[in-house]
Amino acid sequence: MTAPAFTASPRNGQLTGTGVDGFYDHDRRLLHTLRLLVDGREPEPIGVQPLGPDRVKFTAVHRYTQDGTDDPSVIVERTRTAGGEESLTIRNTGTLPRRLHVSLTTATDLVSVADVKRGHRGPAVPCTAGPMSLSWVSRGEHAQVTVASAPAPEVSAGREEGTLTWGAVVLPGNSSWTARLTVTGGAETAPSDQPVAPRTPAPWTEPTVRGDARLVELVRSGLQDLDALRLADPLRTEPDGPEDQFIAAGCPWYLTLFGRDSIWSARMMLPLGTDLARGTLWALARRQGTAHDLFREEAPGRILHELRPADTEHGHGLRLPSRYYGSVDATPLFVTLLVEAWHWGLPDADVDALLPFAERAMDWVVRSCLQDEDRLLRYHSRSGGLRHQSWKDSADAVRDAEGRHVGPPLAVCEVQGYAYEAAVGLAGLLEHRGRHDHADELRYWAGALRKRFAELFWIPAASGPALRYPAVAVGQKGEPVTGAASNMGHLLSTGIIDPAACADVAAWLAAPGLSSGWGLRSRSADMPGFNPFSYHGGAVWTHDTAIAVHGLCSTGHRREALVLAEGLLDASAHFDHRMPELYGGETRERFSPPPLPYPATCRPQGWSAASGMALLTALLGLRPDASRRVLTVAPAHPAPLLVEGLVLAGHTLDVEITAAGEGKCSVLPDGWRVENG
Repeated sequence: MTAPAFTASPRNGQLTGTGVDGFYDHDRRLLHTLRLLVDGREPEPIGVQPLGPDRVKFTAVHRYTQDGTDDPSVIVERTRTAGGEESLTIRNTGTLPRRLHVSLTTATDLVSVADVKRGHRGPAVPCTAGPMSLSWVSRGEHAQVTVASAPAPEVSAGREEGTLTWGAVVLPGNSSWTARLTVTGGAETAPSDQPVAPRTPAPWTEPTVRGDARLVELVRSGLQDLDALRLADPLRTEPDGPEDQFIAAGCPWYLTLFGRDSIWSARMMLPLGTDLARGTLWALARRQGTAHDLFREEAPGRILHELRPADTEHGHGLRLPSRYYGSVDATPLFVTLLVEAWHWGLPDADVDALLPFAERAMDWVVRSCLQDEDRLLRYHSRSGGLRHQSWKDSADAVRDAEGRHVGPPLAVCEVQGYAYEAAVGLAGLLEHRGRHDHADELRYWAGALRKRFAELFWIPAASGPALRYPAVAVGQKGEPVTGAASNMGHLLSTGIIDPAACADVAAWLAAPGLSSGWGLRSRSADMPGFNPFSYHGGAVWTHDTAIAVHGLCSTGHRREALVLAEGLLDASAHFDHRMPELYGGETRERFSPPPLPYPATCRPQGWSAASGMALLTALLGLRPDASRRVLTVAPAHPAPLLVEGLVLAGHTLDVEITAAGEGKCSVLPDGWRVENG
């Protein structure tokens, strides 16, 4: 895939109109059938080779009984590119000439990706034949397949299919023939604010990592996936201003701007430069809520949850608008992204220009808490909107220790941490800008939230690795949702819990109930309702594990951090280091099989691909402080590690962990110094 386009294909390369097969662009399936026949038969598939996130090569052979040998003499190669291109090459490896009849049958339904996800296939769209091309038009959408190379095919069209035919392809011995096709299309009147493919290079540096081979490959593969997931905002602050790029949430279902996901991806990539964070912040700032709208769940200051080309029916009564604000965490996370980008060296001009948007976002957080009886940041979902609105947003995302579903309104534990972190971080930024009164107000508010968290969220444990654990959430009447879940891992780096509480959380995260041996389970295996392949009820999420590792490292719990980090790194080897969005939470044992991806997982997926950098940053123990111009280096990696090409305040630097476990850093920007943690 190459955002906003992707292709989905079976391993034989034949698109037959079943399942999710097809060429896609901007949430629309442009083509679902592209079936090749040579002399009236399908070639025999022998292999598929990924050539990167955006290209794949399918190889097949064609046998002829009259050759007097079992060896195939005709080789068929199809190279498919996510941007809507396909190259078909047929090679005659024999010494005698061949005369071949080649045809490609095409069809489409032009349905939305949401319909495809629900398993729906639309009616076939009538086809129109043109010179060297086939076209379809329906419901304001269009698609076209064009032959971009000679010789010209015979083109025929019907009500359900179109066919491109080369009736007499003559191949002398040891020769080849190639046809090239392009697939284009989309909405005839597309919205002007929809993300587009970027025109400029990736807004981050390419680091060199030496040391743990698993970590090296995880970072390398993750950066390749992130490159394919890049999108650009067609809107600009200034006509000649820089292109604002961000990371799409994931392929195939979420190739667009997602507040929470795009923010987390940008946060994880900050050690490679602040340009991705700047682009993400501006793309969201331009769409920040300005009015109260029930259908959109918009409110002044609220940050966008997702952006789509049109309102979409997702089934089961779920209908979301094209611009939807139904998440409770994107808004405080927006604030924290700006604060962290400032610490990593985002230029003052960008910080000052974005600061009013962050203040409006923080105002929404504070107002929402003041309107809540418990003074917590809580979500209230509307009918027809997302039921759960934190990162665990599936319909059954929240369950108690007995396995019972718990519905909104809910104040989820990690969201309180995000709100606290945002307030304290923004206070530090405002104080650095000389706005001491507002900074003091935010710190006072954050302190009250921290106190409320300590009063309402802790649950005594009858058994387990520690005497207490934080509730997944608190209901509208102040009742805590029981049961250990991975949510608690997000609390560690936010500052909302004290050192003793961090030690309790660390114990739970590293214990077998949550630690599968391949990473962190979303729900403890010790509780009823645990399912290793449940979306949020037991599966392992790559980013969730990486965030927990970062929190454990930042709070000094390195042993527990390494338990989860080693599991994630070992799991990555079974996925060719291209981590899926989530995978099975089965227990790792001595002779257990490798982890398996969740059936409908996104891969590549934004915050999963960025998790390699998050893990690397955590194990290096990097924490910059722009107010003091100090870079803390507190290594947690147990073996030597060298990273070249990190970026702090626009200055490239290298960080090394020696065999003795000491952290070393190359020359820092002027005025900065290193502290060892």
